[in-house]
Amino acid sequence: MLHENRTSRPGIAKIMGKNSKKQTKASRKLGLPAGALVHVGEIKTDPPRISLIEFDTQGLRETRFESIEASRQHQTIHEKLWLNVHGLHDPAVMAEIGRRFGLHPLIQEDILNTQQRPKSDEFADYIYIAARCYEAVQENGRLVSDQVSIVLGRNFLLTFQERATGTFETIRERLRADSSPLRTHGLDYLAYTLLDTLVDRYFVALDRLGEMAEELEERALNQPSTQLLGEINRVKHEAVLLRRAVWPLREVLNTLTRADGTFFSAHTRLYLRDIYDHTVHVLESLESVRDLLADLLDIYLSSVSNRLNAEVRILTVLTTLFMPATLIAGIFGMNFNEMPWLHREDGFVLALGLMGGAATVMAASFWRRNWLKTR
Repeated sequence: MLHENRTSRPGIAKIMGKNSKKQTKASRKLGLPAGALVHVGEIKTDPPRISLIEFDTQGLRETRFESIEASRQHQTIHEKLWLNVHGLHDPAVMAEIGRRFGLHPLIQEDILNTQQRPKSDEFADYIYIAARCYEAVQENGRLVSDQVSIVLGRNFLLTFQERATGTFETIRERLRADSSPLRTHGLDYLAYTLLDTLVDRYFVALDRLGEMAEELEERALNQPSTQLLGEINRVKHEAVLLRRAVWPLREVLNTLTRADGTFFSAHTRLYLRDIYDHTVHVLESLESVRDLLADLLDIYLSSVSNRLNAEVRILTVLTTLFMPATLIAGIFGMNFNEMPWLHREDGFVLALGLMGGAATVMAASFWRRNWLKTR
């Protein structure tokens, strides 16, 4: 059986970092006809892994396919099918699944292109939904995303993911329970459950963005630095990417809730409205985080400016304190034969005392005005 193995999650940093595997660029599709099966994106799971869950009210069976040939010999025994694929870089696997389930070449092309904007396309026998899954990497706190494609048919549900993240493992556990409501409901309810899980991930990502924004705000007030400026821009970029994923998904859910019930029943559309409300909540909260991140730049610049002003003020005060001494030394350094204290034995001490006294009076005046404080 194929499950989303959480042991692969420590490798996320390598997948998304400098040591990421080869990435296929969209330029490879130039000149090819529409519907050409070309993978676009990073190779995050090699080789692709395919698992099938068959279920109904009578029971459940899970199968892992090691090859395309093995899948051709498989005979289903339950009414409902949920086929999941990890790894989207093999066009041969996509072509075989497309042939078996009658997927349009354009849909197959969209599934292999992992840079899709969240959307939905309805056909006569199935509906295609593209979304994104977000999670925070524990090693560096950054947000990473993967494309998740869902194809809902009359008696089958197909899901395509770039890698195993454990996102849908809780749903599998619910399906394995003998008394699970997921077995009694239709596949449209299972598709709703998958979408709900993805949107719940957005709340986790949003909380992480909020925590990072608060940390950056505190550092901007207390420890502004050039490194901090780079981190502010990085978090702002992640917030923009999250908004690009949630905003079109809200429109997709709005379309699904207003559909005529071809693939989603009236009962399930009530639950889809709940997900729609959640996406609205995410967008509203995300706007607050974006406003905070936008203000962070002003806070950073103000903190740097205040620190610079404080340093310049201290230098100015020190220069001003030595100005009376410079004046007195200049006066007594003039070449005159007759000057006060010039021939007195204690004249040098008196001049030093006059310099020190003037500096002390000025320092006391600056202290009373709080000009000697650095903050």
